[in-house]
Amino acid sequence: MIIKQITDIIERFAPLEWQESYDNAGLIVGRPDDEVHKALLAVDVTEEVLDEAEAEGCDLVITHHPIVFRALKRFNSADPVERCVERAIRSRIALYACHTNLDSAPGGMSWRLAEMLGVGNLRVLQPSETGDGAGFGVVGELSEVIDTVEFMRIIQRRLEVSVIRYSDIATSGVRRVAVCTGAGASLIGEARRAGADIYITADMKYNDFMAPDKALTVADIGHFESEYCAIQLIFDILSKNLCTFAVRKSERSRNPVNYLV
Repeated sequence: MIIKQITDIIERFAPLEWQESYDNAGLIVGRPDDEVHKALLAVDVTEEVLDEAEAEGCDLVITHHPIVFRALKRFNSADPVERCVERAIRSRIALYACHTNLDSAPGGMSWRLAEMLGVGNLRVLQPSETGDGAGFGVVGELSEVIDTVEFMRIIQRRLEVSVIRYSDIATSGVRRVAVCTGAGASLIGEARRAGADIYITADMKYNDFMAPDKALTVADIGHFESEYCAIQLIFDILSKNLCTFAVRKSERSRNPVNYLV
């Protein structure tokens, strides 16, 4: 198949125009009319992921995070980004990213994570101004009230999260849950206005844990941990529409953050 046939399927689900202005989603290395035979799905493009792509004969790597956010001024292997881009070009491996457009797509990242945690009746937490159903984060309800600490332990087990950082416990039990994958501190106010008992997100700073003012509990589960579901989400999008194209979920996509617990 040619790359455009594959990326068109992804972009029907998560159009590139839904990405944020700072983002660099889309085809980063390769040309739309290049022929490819097998895709590898990962969270990030890393040297380990490229090792896997080469070993498995994958000539297309689709990730959630774009490897290039800022202009590269030189290619001399000075850092991991340059090395990976150079290697992809030399190895004729195309690189494609589906980032904030996948975050804001209806049924996208936050929807998937919320469903994994048993949250139903989902609606967008911060709707897009375009009025097309897109937006960031979701809010919904559990089928029953669950003790707040026990719910965080459920999150740990289901997502294989080593550490959860959380604010003061606002309520003994949770029923309404807000979720935003990735860095979601900016939506604490939206979660509060939505009446959430707990807000699950990542990349919270020190002062962010004071912002809820005990109106709700905020739980930081880690950026990678909140977005690892991207691999399965993209796999589902492609496998439902491409019956004869090989798609592999990376086994070497790993968290760059290590925890001493």
